[in-house]
Amino acid sequence: MLNALEVFTTVAVGVMVGVEFSVAFFVNPILDGLPGDNGLRGRTHGARLLGAVMPFWYIGSLALAAVWAVTGWNDHGAGLVVTAAGLLILSVIMSILLLVPINNRAKTWTADGAPADWREQMQRWDRLHHVRVAVIIAAFTLLVTALL
Repeated sequence: MLNALEVFTTVAVGVMVGVEFSVAFFVNPILDGLPGDNGLRGRTHGARLLGAVMPFWYIGSLALAAVWAVTGWNDHGAGLVVTAAGLLILSVIMSILLLVPINNRAKTWTADGAPADWREQMQRWDRLHHVRVAVIIAAFTLLVTALL
């Protein structure tokens, strides 16, 4: 049973990393390159869509890692799993305190109703998101290492 939990947790976090990496390094740069307000429209739609899904994914990944850490406490990779869970906690805290407030504003913007500094706010979100992606990549790497 523990082996299944380990694999499921690693896959769940790995897919989350893939989605967030894709948003950071492909989707948002593509949207930013679109003419006119099309990038804004894409970002607001993404803020609504991913803003609805990602809280469950982040919390779920953290919960899975925590269960793995507790149930596998005496295993050889327990310290790695605990550290990964700590990084996932950090990613959730970063999300709640730094990224979600910007995202909540962005998902209400329209082409006619966006603030003058919407690009600067999106650039700040992107910078913070890059840091969060690095944190969850580190957590994923630790989980993979513990799994091996």
